[in-house]
Amino acid sequence: MDDECKTMLDALNKVTACYRHLVIALGSTSDSQNLREELKKTRKKAQELAVANRTKLTALLKDKSISKDDRAEYERLWVLFTSSMDLLEVDMKRSLEIGQDFPLKVPTRHLIQTGMTGSTTTVAARAMSVQNMKYEADANIDTVDLKELETEIAQVDQMMEEMEMKVQVAPWAVEAKQEAGAELKSTVSVGNSSVGVISICEEEPKETVEGESGLMRVFAGIIFTAVLLIAGILGYLVINL
Repeated sequence: MDDECKTMLDALNKVTACYRHLVIALGSTSDSQNLREELKKTRKKAQELAVANRTKLTALLKDKSISKDDRAEYERLWVLFTSSMDLLEVDMKRSLEIGQDFPLKVPTRHLIQTGMTGSTTTVAARAMSVQNMKYEADANIDTVDLKELETEIAQVDQMMEEMEMKVQVAPWAVEAKQEAGAELKSTVSVGNSSVGVISICEEEPKETVEGESGLMRVFAGIIFTAVLLIAGILGYLVINL
């Protein structure tokens, strides 16, 4: 049961992370009708997983027969779950605000050049656990979906209020199982799990930077030498006049 809960929570965390990545592209030059459909499908998937996590954890925490150690573990998972839900709600509200400011069918302002390029399809496919995304939305999804999004935000907010009433778990009383920042010290490669398919301009190689710095120093030396030579010639002419 413990492994099942962790698997469900990991799935929710993955989808909410993908959703946040997609929201970042809203209003930028990477924005598109496909992105709006990807956002809709991803957030609905996140809500489905949220309901499943809530149902499972609520039942376990209400069970009076579980051991003290099991309850402590379920409370820890509950805190992680509520944190994920907080992030999802914040990103849904952000998506609503940006979607209202940047309608695609009847643009009211220019999309922002953020330096980000590329498609978000891979991120959405990762969230939906499919190899290829299928796009079926109408051309006016950018405005029609906003009404659904408003309703869903209210539903998520209501669900979180009900969760607080049904399960009394104080976050500050739950002990972490690893040190703060432990994930940053992990030696696991980030490349395979990263959802960053939108590429941002990469830094130039160190060798190139050092080579350009060397050329700049040589060029500055030549100019300095030329200035000294001209100053010497002018000084000689002044003395002999």
